[in-house]
Amino acid sequence: MTSPLAERLRPSALDDVFGQQHLLGPGKPLRVAFESGEPHSMILWGPPGVGKTTLARLMAQGFNAEFIALSAVLSGVKDIREAVERAQLLQAASGRRTILFVDEVHRFNKSQQDAFLPHVESGLFTFIGATTENPSFEVNSALLSRAAVYVLKPLTEDDLSRLIDRALALEGAVTIADDARAMLAASADGDGRKLLNNTEIVLRAAAQQKQTAIDTDLLKQTLGDALRRFDKGGDAFYDQISALHKSVRGSNPDAALYWLVRMFDGGADPRYLARRLIRMAAEDIGLADPRALRLALDAAETYERLGSPEGELALAEAAVYLACAAKSNAVYNAYNQVRAFIAKDKSRPVPEHLRNAPTRLMKQLGYGKLYRYAHDEPGAYAAGETYLPEGLGEPGWYQPTPRGLEGKIGEKLARLRELDDAARKNGGK
Repeated sequence: MTSPLAERLRPSALDDVFGQQHLLGPGKPLRVAFESGEPHSMILWGPPGVGKTTLARLMAQGFNAEFIALSAVLSGVKDIREAVERAQLLQAASGRRTILFVDEVHRFNKSQQDAFLPHVESGLFTFIGATTENPSFEVNSALLSRAAVYVLKPLTEDDLSRLIDRALALEGAVTIADDARAMLAASADGDGRKLLNNTEIVLRAAAQQKQTAIDTDLLKQTLGDALRRFDKGGDAFYDQISALHKSVRGSNPDAALYWLVRMFDGGADPRYLARRLIRMAAEDIGLADPRALRLALDAAETYERLGSPEGELALAEAAVYLACAAKSNAVYNAYNQVRAFIAKDKSRPVPEHLRNAPTRLMKQLGYGKLYRYAHDEPGAYAAGETYLPEGLGEPGWYQPTPRGLEGKIGEKLARLRELDDAARKNGGK
């Protein structure tokens, strides 16, 4: 059987690799490593189909090293032990270097990752791990400290276009229209392997229909809807929710809608997005526009009633409103300051005038005796009264912004502070 197109086009030399010029260009880290002749352990971190396995194979070829490959999805401790024994035999027999490549290394647990450490330390093999997940979270710190981390990027449109040309040249006299080329490249979403797999499907369809020119009609017939890359639990997911939150905070409704719909399109749970919108209303808008929190809650409830896709419109409405609303993180900051203060402060007693006095004994002890009922005071405000434990004074944790409703709140609090100062100068509390 003919091997897949992606395998037939796998680069056999470093100069044949498309993309990753930030690592492979002149003077860049991996180019320097190749040219030095001295391999070192590394983690290759990047999305699928950007050349992680190819680079590992080319390193083994360039360094004239034995290449041992493991897949963390399929392998266990037994496979690791066999790989180590094989490397030991090679070293004893010929002194030849070994490169041990572990694909999807983040899927190995801690003990499995630890099994590599003594052999990396001893120099038995050069370790190369490939991962689509952030190694800071998924790779043991001990292993991470012994390996350089290189970040691989999705292939650019130019990279993908050149890859299409290489595939068509391999297959013979088949041409592709410019709009079809752009559509085919877009279907890969930066993934070279996906591009070649899609190209192979299209070429097979063209051969069956005896077409020598690929157009958009053929692509639509053979590929259907192209799914965008979206990882529901990995970096792409958290990067996109971060972009959504920052777009709302930055008062950009178009960007907020873009990231929200990107996540809908990628399969994110709308209920999760509803919860995040509620959080944004509380954290970034707060009392500058209290309606924002209620609107976010209403949007979440509307989604529960309607489901997808109708309920998604309510979440979109909330995202736009939050982006356009006045912003304040004053309550968020005050809350965090008080939490930090209480975490390190002593346990201060409630002042007696604020204590409840439901029994005679408690009344005899003076609980609540000097409490001033605010509704009986002028303007329903007991000027000069204190409500914090003794010795705290007025720390001023909550600092209203001048934006939206919170501007009015700040003006009111300023007037009340003036009343407090006047009362205290006149001998009040």
